[in-house]
Amino acid sequence: MNTLHRTPGPVSIAYEQQGSGPLVVFLHGIGGNRTNWYGQLEHFSDHFCAVTWDGRGYGASDDSPQTLKFSDYADDLLRLLDHLKADRAHLVGLSMGGMIAQDFYGRHANRVATLSLMDTSAGFGGIPEEARREFLARRLEPLERGLTPRDIAPGVVEVLASKHASDPARQQLVASLSALRVEPYKQALHAIVTTDFRSILPTITVPTLVAVGEDDVVTPPAASEFLARTIPGATLVTIPQAGHLTNIEKPTEFNAILRAFLTPHATRASVL
Repeated sequence: MNTLHRTPGPVSIAYEQQGSGPLVVFLHGIGGNRTNWYGQLEHFSDHFCAVTWDGRGYGASDDSPQTLKFSDYADDLLRLLDHLKADRAHLVGLSMGGMIAQDFYGRHANRVATLSLMDTSAGFGGIPEEARREFLARRLEPLERGLTPRDIAPGVVEVLASKHASDPARQQLVASLSALRVEPYKQALHAIVTTDFRSILPTITVPTLVAVGEDDVVTPPAASEFLARTIPGATLVTIPQAGHLTNIEKPTEFNAILRAFLTPHATRASVL
């Protein structure tokens, strides 16, 4: 087991760290936490310093003391890099984590070595207002009725996971969703619908990997195709028979794709 570390306040961010070498930071999605990346922490710790965090309001991290703004995640990530004394990091973000990575690049491009945007999109800016309201209502309504994250987790997994997902992968996703805290999750939902990173994409100059599960219905392949088409020089990879959580459903394929991308660019990041 890795030691749980924390950044200093005012909002303390919990993280785990494994291995030594160029820094890679893994950013989980809206229904996740740091444990979603344990398979990657172990795999990449041979040649990298692999770090996985709990975003504010998740896992062992503090809740937001005020109404959450999506940019708070980027602020926390900056504090984490400063805490680690790292000038630059490889950022690997899945779903909401990929949006955090885009936002962070737009604010602190000089701190980014590479971007790996997995099963994500450029945000909600291109989505009609009615669709945004529907997105929120579908996710908030069960909670407003008094159901807990544990109650709704099995049904959510049916949407997130491909029909090819293994039982252990499904169980891991259920555990992740069941660990959500209701109020921080509600705030994250309200914050994520304000996102729009389309203007950032053409400005990205670091090496960028875009990957997506073939069967992802949450952020479908078309969203990743847009990212890859708009980010100069981006590489697009589709992972067959995988849904939204490709790193959990297809860890061998995911790790191989990510390693092949990171290895030639490894030294762009700070070494810890």
